[in-house]
Amino acid sequence: MAFLDQNPGLGFPAAAGLGLLVGSFLNVVILRLPRRLEWQWQRDSREILGEPEVYDPPPPGIVVERSHCPHCKRVLSWYENIPVVSYLIQRGRCRGCGTHISLQYPLVELLTMLLFLACVWRFGFGWQGFGAILLSCFLVALTGIDLRTKLLPDQLTLPLLWLGLIASVENLYMGPKAALLGAMAGYFSLWSVYWVFKQLTGKEGMGHGDFKLLAALGAWVGLKGVLPILLLSSLVGAIIGSIWLAAKGRDRATPIPFGPYLAIAGWVTFFWGQALIDGYLQLSGLK
Repeated sequence: MAFLDQNPGLGFPAAAGLGLLVGSFLNVVILRLPRRLEWQWQRDSREILGEPEVYDPPPPGIVVERSHCPHCKRVLSWYENIPVVSYLIQRGRCRGCGTHISLQYPLVELLTMLLFLACVWRFGFGWQGFGAILLSCFLVALTGIDLRTKLLPDQLTLPLLWLGLIASVENLYMGPKAALLGAMAGYFSLWSVYWVFKQLTGKEGMGHGDFKLLAALGAWVGLKGVLPILLLSSLVGAIIGSIWLAAKGRDRATPIPFGPYLAIAGWVTFFWGQALIDGYLQLSGLK
């Protein structure tokens, strides 16, 4: 790690290449994890309700099964799996059936590469940089899944919470007390909004996954970072959400996933939270 810190000419290209490869894997997580979860939920439901077993083969696994075209089911060769490059060479089409390949694939790969570079630029190639990379990977996967399915799986939010608490034991970013208080504040702040809204309207204004995601982010940014995340996510959500509703011709009652805005705000706060707080205090005359 020290060698890479001293030789950024090697470290940054290595981080970029690793980011592209991991981004390719995150695409698999985004596409396959919800399907695996739904399959397992249906299987558990039949067992609980005492319904007869039906032939229901599991969808492709996340790690073992090789990548294939979702339309013609053709297994892809290694040279068709090169991040971004294969997409460009094939002009965004499957070599077998000619179907358009979703732009999600290269976008997630490029985004992950940029986040990896930002992580090692900000925190270096040591444990802090590695932790920032882990956080970024979880947030990319959660954002992609929430955008596609309006789901924030416990299989990702809860490990992210525990990783933040474990990092605090070694004071990697903050101490255990700040991380624990941040997790508690993150969960109960959104839970309180959810509970009040439900009591007043009889409707659920957000999913439980949002509470858990903000709790996880609170463990990484501490108590002081929870409020900036809430403010930033609300601002970004209001702007992007309004534009999206107008573009699609939808009304304000249309449900919009809040997880991506929490993820964006959480990542920004994790990187520049203290600077944001100091800037706000200066503008408000409190500092």
